[in-house]
Amino acid sequence: MRAKTIFIILITAFITVFLVMNTDPVEFNFIFGKGEVSKLVVIGVCTFVGFLLGYWAGRPRTVVSSYDDRFDDDQPKDSLSDEDRNYIS
Repeated sequence: MRAKTIFIILITAFITVFLVMNTDPVEFNFIFGKGEVSKLVVIGVCTFVGFLLGYWAGRPRTVVSSYDDRFDDDQPKDSLSDEDRNYIS
């Protein structure tokens, strides 16, 4: 197995053990009132939302290239003037 796979398995096992150890109910303040919720639910939901936000923030962005055919259908690729070609070379 690769190191990344082992790391993911260890982190998942650590989080699972941590959640199982914290099952007692606690009073939790919601926006519109109070209620008793298990620590397991609160920590689990916060962990899940944290992973989702981390994935969303760290995913690669879509880059639109100026050489992409989808956006330049009506213009020819070689649209430089003679003056521009002389300046470049």
